[in-house]
Amino acid sequence: MSKVTKVTLKTGKLAGMVLVLGCLASLASGQRSEPAKTPGPAESLYLKLRTVGLDKTRVFKIREASLDRASLHISLDDGTIAFTEDADGHITGAFFKGYGEVLLAPPNTIERASLAFFTGAAILEETFSSAYLRFNDDVYSELQPSLRTADDPEAFAAEWNMTAHNLAEEDALRLLLTFSDSLPSSDKTASLNGNDHFLHALVQGNKLGTFDARYDSLMPEQISAGQHKKVEGQDYYDVWASFSAAGRGNLKADRRAGEMPNAEFDITNFKIQAEIRPATELVAKAVLSVTGHLDGRRALMFELSRLLQVREVLADGHPVEFIHNQAIEGSQLAKRGNDVIAVVLPSPLRAGQKVELSFEYSGSVLSEAANGLLYVGEHGTWYPNRGFAMASFDMEFQYPLGWTLAATGRRADVKTIGEKQLSRWASERPVPVAGFNLGKYSQTVDHAGNVSVLTYATANVERGFPETPANPEPQIPGLFKSRRELALTPPRQVPSPSQNAQMVGSTSARAVEFYAQHFGPFPYHELAITQMPGTLSQGWPGLIFLSSYSFLSPQQREQLQMDPARRPMSEQVIAHETAHQWWGDLVTWKGYRDQWIMEGLANYSALLLLESHDPAKFRQIMQQYRDDLIAKNRKGMSLMDAGPVTLGVRLSSSQIPGAYEAICYGRGTWLFHMLRTMMRDAERKGPHAAGHTRLAGDEPFLRSLRKLRADYEGRPVSTAELMAVFESELPASLWYEGHKSLEWFYEGWVNGNAVPGFSLHGLKFVDKGTATMVTGTIVQEHAPDDLVTAVPLFASIAGKSVFLGRVFAEGQESQFHISAPIGTRKLQLDLEQTLLARSR
Repeated sequence: MSKVTKVTLKTGKLAGMVLVLGCLASLASGQRSEPAKTPGPAESLYLKLRTVGLDKTRVFKIREASLDRASLHISLDDGTIAFTEDADGHITGAFFKGYGEVLLAPPNTIERASLAFFTGAAILEETFSSAYLRFNDDVYSELQPSLRTADDPEAFAAEWNMTAHNLAEEDALRLLLTFSDSLPSSDKTASLNGNDHFLHALVQGNKLGTFDARYDSLMPEQISAGQHKKVEGQDYYDVWASFSAAGRGNLKADRRAGEMPNAEFDITNFKIQAEIRPATELVAKAVLSVTGHLDGRRALMFELSRLLQVREVLADGHPVEFIHNQAIEGSQLAKRGNDVIAVVLPSPLRAGQKVELSFEYSGSVLSEAANGLLYVGEHGTWYPNRGFAMASFDMEFQYPLGWTLAATGRRADVKTIGEKQLSRWASERPVPVAGFNLGKYSQTVDHAGNVSVLTYATANVERGFPETPANPEPQIPGLFKSRRELALTPPRQVPSPSQNAQMVGSTSARAVEFYAQHFGPFPYHELAITQMPGTLSQGWPGLIFLSSYSFLSPQQREQLQMDPARRPMSEQVIAHETAHQWWGDLVTWKGYRDQWIMEGLANYSALLLLESHDPAKFRQIMQQYRDDLIAKNRKGMSLMDAGPVTLGVRLSSSQIPGAYEAICYGRGTWLFHMLRTMMRDAERKGPHAAGHTRLAGDEPFLRSLRKLRADYEGRPVSTAELMAVFESELPASLWYEGHKSLEWFYEGWVNGNAVPGFSLHGLKFVDKGTATMVTGTIVQEHAPDDLVTAVPLFASIAGKSVFLGRVFAEGQESQFHISAPIGTRKLQLDLEQTLLARSR
């Protein structure tokens, strides 16, 4: 399953995505129960920030004013503006009515294309009639020169006060980050961070409707614009554009940016004690070892399920204030059940400072899907965490007799205490996330060398199986919601997962052996596979949550009337999730723009295994991915139109809801296939039967993957850094314009979305000595003018196909000159279908 479903998915990794999209503040919205005791200073400030209204004494006429934050320009040309009431001495907002304009010019082609996809223009230049502003710096003083006395200030404030009051809550948590530093502190030297600047404009555009424009200096991408939309009853947040004020977007700049730290603190160790009370309850205590990475602030943010209630938070043994809120309805995180808890320290966290935070909490995060089969719904937010970041885990679970628990790490101990069991699990190495599964399982054991593969399954499937899901196929690459509308007939006999557990275990064991041979040893001492209700599967460190549907036999899949063209994809789920043990768990990704790496690599790893014994099925799946990308939906748009893989979860929007899976899985897989075959072709010569080349351990592509594993084991990697790994093994024939660089591939293919078509024109053959010289033109269609492609050419002679080499095609037409065997009179391009290209 995608690791976007690992935030979604593995949940935790979304923390970075939340920050990137500027949505962290939105998590503060929603209903919350009234506190049982008098709020402390931090909560009092927070409540003021989320309910602040307009101040009738601060209403003005305003003309020819502007607010400039990097490339975001907001002009207030003519109208009336009312500022908000004080919140502990801070003016944090304003409501404007009149004539204004937002101007935003993205710095690179990716963001300009994204903006145009949603708005129809590559530059945002929108007039508006009203705007609600929220800020943490002195905007009030900044606008003073443009302010004049208003005609009827009390009437204006009264008219718009409720609107301002209702909009205040969205940014309250973000503002608390700033102003908590000014609360009474045990550190007398504490002061506001001068590098903290925030401006959020919610404007009523005259053409585009209501949309957001943000500048936030604390975010890796400081500038963003987007819009909430509801389509066919579904809520979406379309990110029109999001980028750094530094204006990155090329390979060199992105590599430099990847070297900069972006976390204020690290969590180095988790110690968790949890009691599980089937079928719904979890009671837990989590102790986190926190180390300041940069000079930070007093309010620290963590992810924790909104279904859990926190009783107490301690910092180094002393109670501290905390604020726990539900996610705003319809937001990205509300759909995944994630939430944020803010912990307010007595004084700002400093670089190198160590703090032990203890959380006590409980709630209903489990549900019973069938007798003995539980659904753990909050996989990545059942403990407070900071997203996907490497840490050590020591976990102790208490649960009733008769149940079996599997968890991340090595099981150190199991005891029986009365009517309960007690098991302890410790991570063997730092891992990005930890989880558990509990059920009344039967167990099978397989072996991959010295690695044990334990498979846990129940005799039952979830209630409603298979009628409950819209389509029973596991959500894996190529199985997109927009295409899952099959009429189902129930199987004649409800399957029993435990009967097929041995098949599941042996499939995973074969994958472990294959990956260990090509990528290096399995990272953990054993692998546990546990049955999970529903259609999603997730591969975590040493622990796979495998959908009940993946326990089906081929015959049972046929009974469910799965689309025959997509059945081969569904069969790759086990191998895909097993591959995540290397790509996604051992090596992780840096940001949302890099998430495609792990999904594409896990998927391509599974397909390499498939290709090794069934090349025809491998080609079938690859072509299905291509067809999915270019097929048009009922709006006349193709999935590929949503953008490049580097837009990550932004790809799924109100325009094309299923685009993330199609592009990050499908196109991502193709990008790795293109890299592999380009590098392979550079080292081969001579006759070759078209259609299949068996995997060779010394291929430069596999050498690159082993280097990736060695260099980034236990660390995140960015897309720019990934390119550097492949460049280290780049054969000389792939040096474009004499440079040992993949910048052309990065810019055109990774940061592009084209699926071009290729054809040969004007071929001329001239025999010279022992060779035939061939000249001609490669035509590249359905592609931007700057797209560069290494196109493979083959000579067809005497019933054989002879690989000649690759020729760089740039733009629409490229002339070439190449040597072929004497007597050649026919040339073919991409005979083995190694390019993501339209069929000819």
